[in-house]
Amino acid sequence: MSEALELAQRVLREAKGDEALAVVQSERSGMARFARSEVHQPTLIENDVLELQIVRDGRLGVAASNRTDEDGVRALAARAAEAADSAPADPDFAGLAPPADPPEVAGYDEETAALSAEDQARLAAAAIDASKLDLYGFFTSGVTELALASTTSLAVSQPMTDASVLALAAVDDASGYAEQTSWRLAGIDPAGASVEAVEKAERTRGAVTLEPGSYRAVLEPPAVAELLLYFGYDAFSALGLIEERSYAFGRLGEKVFDERFSLADDSLDPRGLPKAFDFEGTPKQRVELVENGVFSGVVWDRTTAKRAGGGQQSTGHAPPSSLRHWGPIPYALSVAGGEAGSAQELAELVDDGIYVTRLHYLSIVDAREGVITGMTRDGTFRVRGGQIANPLVNLRFTVCVPELLADLPGLTRDPVLLNQSAYYDERYPQGMLAPAVATARFDVTGVGSGPGV
Repeated sequence: MSEALELAQRVLREAKGDEALAVVQSERSGMARFARSEVHQPTLIENDVLELQIVRDGRLGVAASNRTDEDGVRALAARAAEAADSAPADPDFAGLAPPADPPEVAGYDEETAALSAEDQARLAAAAIDASKLDLYGFFTSGVTELALASTTSLAVSQPMTDASVLALAAVDDASGYAEQTSWRLAGIDPAGASVEAVEKAERTRGAVTLEPGSYRAVLEPPAVAELLLYFGYDAFSALGLIEERSYAFGRLGEKVFDERFSLADDSLDPRGLPKAFDFEGTPKQRVELVENGVFSGVVWDRTTAKRAGGGQQSTGHAPPSSLRHWGPIPYALSVAGGEAGSAQELAELVDDGIYVTRLHYLSIVDAREGVITGMTRDGTFRVRGGQIANPLVNLRFTVCVPELLADLPGLTRDPVLLNQSAYYDERYPQGMLAPAVATARFDVTGVGSGPGV
């Protein structure tokens, strides 16, 4: 039995209620940030976060702590019980999950788990040394474990590793971006990411403006992933469907995207950052969200499944309790690849349009219709005659994601794993598999600043 699961069971023994669930998130991680090609703000974390959920007379109380001593655990149990006593009854509470055997998944690498702070600094330095321009970004790696134990006899745990490098090469008039993510250290090449960022940055010098309008476009994997992340919060969650406020409402079973577009949420895929179970202890399932353009499904947790009725079951997508108000979250989106071998082949399909590396400052304008606004960043170019030509300043855009995905001349063959972790709270590795895509419609609404710092 793992130390995290032993700790969860120790917490559970202190619970006083009709039902109880103990959740432990254990983390040992480090991050070597760099700016202007110098490492700064190195961060090392070694921490256990304990959460106890207690049910009394249908009322759920939750408390959290990072104190693992006996007094701390007893105080945690007392606070959870007080919270349950003062909470209103929740008619949507589906009870705690029954015991289940989660699937065996990949996602743990001994070499990654063994990385020391010195190793992380060395790998950050490898990225810096490979750059001819000022480099910004980080190298980070961590080993985490999620463990759950409950009065229903649930007892599950999973250790995970992850590593990421982000490289932004930037000077006053140029900027380029690259990133790599994997659960295996062997899947990360900090110097290679740096070289890619520098090559992109050098091509952004002398950027010019572009008139607003609808353009054919090539979107690199980071841009595709960012759009799908914001669109998916509501569109692929059962809560948005039930509350009739997401794009999914009234459209399940309809062909609303290009037939080349297929999308799943698949935490079991070893190409991603695999997960065996969710924060309720329910085994993860692969969920087909879009099949050849047909909107075919959403992800569920126990609460939304109970609200829906009709025998609906959780698909293993319950988030941490702190994010429960979001409903089930599609943590592992995976876009099926197409036939193009490279982004250059997509540019040839576009012929005349724009090329976008990355997006930022995204905001949801209309979740019901899938409208999102934001800006391009760190590598935006004009496409002329099928060639990636002169650089452009950062562009403002407002797109309807379903319309953008309704006409896709092509997708690259091999999806890329993109990091989706923000590293602000407890480390829980998240990633998305996305190819580059060519779209017939990307709506530019204005221009912003030029590339560079």
